[in-house]
Amino acid sequence: MSTSFNVQIAVPFHYEVTFTSDVFNAENPALALALARREPNKCHRAFFVIDEGVARAWPRLSEQIQHYANQHVGTLELAGAPVVVPGGEQVKNDPRHIEALHLEIARRGLDRQSFAVIVGGGAVQDMAGFAAATAHRGVRVVRLPTTVLSQNDSGVGVKNGVNAFGLKNFVGTFAPPFAVLNDARFLETLDRRDRIAGIAEAVKVSLIRDAEFFDWLTANATRLRNLEPQATAVMVERSAELHLRHIESGGDPFELGSARPLDFGHWSAHKLESLTAHRLRHGEAVAIGLALDTLVSVEVGLLSASIAERVHGVLREIGLPTFHPELEAVDDAGALKVLDGLREFQEHLGGELTVTLLRGPGQAVDWHDMDPTLIARAIRTLKTGYGSSEPARALPSLVSGAAE
Repeated sequence: MSTSFNVQIAVPFHYEVTFTSDVFNAENPALALALARREPNKCHRAFFVIDEGVARAWPRLSEQIQHYANQHVGTLELAGAPVVVPGGEQVKNDPRHIEALHLEIARRGLDRQSFAVIVGGGAVQDMAGFAAATAHRGVRVVRLPTTVLSQNDSGVGVKNGVNAFGLKNFVGTFAPPFAVLNDARFLETLDRRDRIAGIAEAVKVSLIRDAEFFDWLTANATRLRNLEPQATAVMVERSAELHLRHIESGGDPFELGSARPLDFGHWSAHKLESLTAHRLRHGEAVAIGLALDTLVSVEVGLLSASIAERVHGVLREIGLPTFHPELEAVDDAGALKVLDGLREFQEHLGGELTVTLLRGPGQAVDWHDMDPTLIARAIRTLKTGYGSSEPARALPSLVSGAAE
């Protein structure tokens, strides 16, 4: 005879995403308010992790953090000097970085009421966020994303993780941050390539969630390509808002089902990143993935060719790539290597293969049958420069294999 109990646990999560400028100016209360949100009369211990690229671009950053703490002494206590870690995808490929952060958290006597304040791009947010989430089963995290991509997409979400066994984000957790602070000033020191690459996620979320935003991106593509601050600020904030609204009201914030609509275009993007040894930026890979799945949507009869041409035109006008030679790479059996991305995508989620395709801007569709023949045909079409008078061109440094 057996006995069973039905247990249902509801755990609410709450965090704020604040858009600000010059967050470490002592007169800016945003960080202090974020730390004190739950316990306003307490002094909070915080451990800062800084992306190496950010530390180079802002050489006085550690000094500014110390000054900020001195001016908010009743709210913020620094748990030692900041730790600087490598930026970019490399930091997600080496588990020693996680171990090093675990060791620092232990040495500094941080507990579950302490904070890890992570200042950096998406890869550093992923790695350091995973380290914090797995120390004491969860040290509080405040994110300060410093790239376009992390401010408009990954930095405002609930996921973190690192790569393992050649698989993107194979090890990770769902761990909502305590707070997110998007400081527009950090975008000023990004190089042009990284700033443009981050816009791909804005195009993605507009296509699956908001036709009006896609119209805005179409009308402002040249301004975005020229890195105009006002257009960039609008793009970042609207994209972040759409990502947050999906997480909040999409019905599956921790991806328990088989669908992952926020990853439109990502099955091939993740594979392209590994095929290019991460010389291809994540945003660039996403742009190519969007271009590919837009064409697949045409091939299966969901989307009109005219709208697909418009999508490709916007990507090109912004300055994003729509093709890479590794899309045509084949294995020893002659199969396209990029198709392994479908299998990896399905294994990551479990259940039936579910890929997001398009019926139109703002009209996402769950699709379960990704025909390799149609994908191969879409890749051949991409190479011709779909909707353009010229063949598609990948970034020269990526074709040559030059390290970035």
